[in-house]
Amino acid sequence: MSRYKNTPTFINNLELYKEARKKRGIPLALTQFRLNRLPKPTASQIRGINSIGHVWKTGDRLFKLAQQYYDDPNLWWVIAWYNKKPTESHFQVGDVIQIPTPLERVYGLMRM
Repeated sequence: MSRYKNTPTFINNLELYKEARKKRGIPLALTQFRLNRLPKPTASQIRGINSIGHVWKTGDRLFKLAQQYYDDPNLWWVIAWYNKKPTESHFQVGDVIQIPTPLERVYGLMRM
């Protein structure tokens, strides 16, 4: 399940980015995804999910962990969402992160 499937798009032609796009030779209007923010899981929701502990190491990437644990690198965002850290730069070497399972139950939390 891709996070971007059926996600609406919008044309970003904001003046704020005009000069940067021009310098890089990027079209002045870009089509981008319009993302809805998922609510962070509550403590009670987290208690209802099984998880596998993983110590963040040098070279770890969310997409690699998603491939390792879910057999699908596109599910990197599930790990980020569950750990309440949106990007890899929010993790530090030695952090113990949680890989939520099973996916069906995790998806159920997102629909609540």
